Amino acid sequence: MADYGHELEFGSFLTPGSGDPEGVVDLAVLSEEVGLDLVTFQDHPYNPGLLDNWTLMTWVAARTDGIRIASNVTSVPLRNPAVLARAATSLDLLSGGRLSLGVGAGAFWDAISAMGVPPLTPGQRITALSEAIDIIRGIWDADERGPLRIAGEFHSVSGAKRGPAPAHDIPLWLGAYKPRMLRLVGAKGDGWLPSLSYLGSPTVTESNALIDREAERVGRDPREIRRLLNVSGSFGPSTGQLQGPPDQWVEELLPFVLDEGFSTFILGSDDPRALSVFGREVAPALREAVEAERRTAGTATGHRVRPAAALAARRPGIDYEAVPDSLADRAVEPGDRAYGSVRSTYLWPGAPGLVLRPSTTVQVAEAVRYARAQSVPLSVRSGGHGISSRATNDGGIVIGLGSLDGVTLLDRERRLVRVGAGARWGRVAGQLAPHGLAISSGDSGGVGVGGLAAAGGIGFLARSYGLTIDHVRAAEVVLADGRTVVADAEHEPDLFWAVRGAGANMGVITSLDVEATELGDVVLAVLTHDASDLAGFLSAWGQVVEASPRELTPFLTVVRQGGRMIGQTYAMWADDEPNAAVAALEPLLAVAPLLQQQAHLVPYSGVVTEGRNVHRGEGGYRMRSALVGHLDERVTTTVAGMFESGDTGYFQIRSVGGAVNDVPADATAYAHRTQNFALSAMLRGAPGGPGDTAWDALGATGLYLSFETHDHDAALPRVYPPATLDRLRRVKAAYDPDNVFGANFPVLPG
Repeated sequence: MADYGHELEFGSFLTPGSGDPEGVVDLAVLSEEVGLDLVTFQDHPYNPGLLDNWTLMTWVAARTDGIRIASNVTSVPLRNPAVLARAATSLDLLSGGRLSLGVGAGAFWDAISAMGVPPLTPGQRITALSEAIDIIRGIWDADERGPLRIAGEFHSVSGAKRGPAPAHDIPLWLGAYKPRMLRLVGAKGDGWLPSLSYLGSPTVTESNALIDREAERVGRDPREIRRLLNVSGSFGPSTGQLQGPPDQWVEELLPFVLDEGFSTFILGSDDPRALSVFGREVAPALREAVEAERRTAGTATGHRVRPAAALAARRPGIDYEAVPDSLADRAVEPGDRAYGSVRSTYLWPGAPGLVLRPSTTVQVAEAVRYARAQSVPLSVRSGGHGISSRATNDGGIVIGLGSLDGVTLLDRERRLVRVGAGARWGRVAGQLAPHGLAISSGDSGGVGVGGLAAAGGIGFLARSYGLTIDHVRAAEVVLADGRTVVADAEHEPDLFWAVRGAGANMGVITSLDVEATELGDVVLAVLTHDASDLAGFLSAWGQVVEASPRELTPFLTVVRQGGRMIGQTYAMWADDEPNAAVAALEPLLAVAPLLQQQAHLVPYSGVVTEGRNVHRGEGGYRMRSALVGHLDERVTTTVAGMFESGDTGYFQIRSVGGAVNDVPADATAYAHRTQNFALSAMLRGAPGGPGDTAWDALGATGLYLSFETHDHDAALPRVYPPATLDRLRRVKAAYDPDNVFGANFPVLPG
């Protein structure tokens, strides 16, 4: 038998006595304080002297911050497997991915039967557990299409809905001692969890051999299966095995790692001192001893082992074995359970061959250098909306920046805020609200900082504050050659100019220093109009907006609903003075028959709230964009005609102008500083069809790249006017001559 190479973990196995419920919770908290990795509890629902396992684990999860929680082990005969799967998911989501699930076929069957479960033979119990595992995993598999159907002898589901997915891959550890159960561990388990005091025949070596042979028989790598061990003992004078000082424990546990393959040791004790010694003395000393032995033997520690099925799903052109060590543990491949949550953006389904999830700028640089060496497309994703379709791909590499989500107030007097590119704007708004500050940032808090701030940033404060990029004072950028630079007005000025409007073409923006604005509460009005006379409605709406004070920034959405056209306006007054807001809003009420109105005084963070974190490519819509100076007859009649012909059923206007147009056209790579409206529509039909022809007839003088999904080559001259594009190509040649970051709009080195 050999060492399987897993990193060592240590935990506690506490008695959940119902006589002192707070006592066991206090011991769980202590387990975290002394540095243990997990805290576990037995599950015997038939014993009135014990707390219910699931209620206790939930309570402990709420009382702790980082320690993992596990059942040791769940009595599956008394837990419906489909419900157990949902309970596990719920606790995992609520705890931030801290649950592990030990499962067993059930002990003390007289007591189990007394609770209403028909008695089973030992063989039937194992069959039932195997069926339960399939159901649990099937419920967790939220990406699989179609309901779950398993017709087992003891557990069945006929069309159960799948999901939700857990926050992480919840490992299933099996308590097992006899050959058939050990073979089930090898076939379906993520871990083997026996107690040292119960091990006998077969021996540990024989048990591991049974597990490994079965794993290999079903196409698994035995290293996929973690070996965990419940131990007990005391600290004091040496009187026997695990009865002595900490150094004796280290000496006696070391062979269990190196010779028997165990990597997790769970101490069964309710003695606070024993838990403290185990966590603070035994755990670090044993880790050090194991690392020394592994270095001498030249064996790796903690290398992630993927199942054979996951290896088979790998895509060509990617050297998976060369992924940098710092990125490997969090990397997601097509065969991984987490793949469904990272493969797609908000609207666009994707099928990348590898998703890298760096958590530092240094790791981003490593990811860029690695990706350059592969023969596949590269996409960079901040928050995940990615409406333009370029934040995911098919068969390539995605660098996801979601972990770079810090929000730091650098200087309150200067209102200078550093935001990570992977933060979402709802988080930014929430962090700045207590300081009375805000940054204009789109109309959805679920959008990522990096994508929006690299393109422009048309938000609810646009007319009063300007674009997001207008207040960027510095940007940290990882370049194509792996270097990291900070670009501002004095350092890398050409790059600083380019990243504000074409950032995705120049490198990976990892953080931005942005000057916020003083802002407390705002007035948000929601107005719903009958837009049956769509051309007339749009014309009147546009005239009112252009004449409005710049503190008012209205956005309009037009849809066909219940056989008639509906126009819904979200209008933000960037101040907390209701009377001034009412005066500015009143002209909007009269642009068409009013169906509904409401207005609220709310904090900006109450408008831009953080959205969901997982996107599954639910649309795949084709979207077009246009920037226009006025909603004139040409624009209004064209849009009305597109609704009549069925070329679109969804149309939006975001008002700009005001402070946006105070900035000179050549100050940033976003050069459109004369228009008052940003239009977008979802088009029906194939690209190049009647919808595109009609949209092109708008005569737009520009477009906003974040809302243009197709034919980026043709759209490029409307994104960047000639002088801007020429300068961008020169900057591109200096910073990305090989066009590594070419997935965005095709700004080629010039």
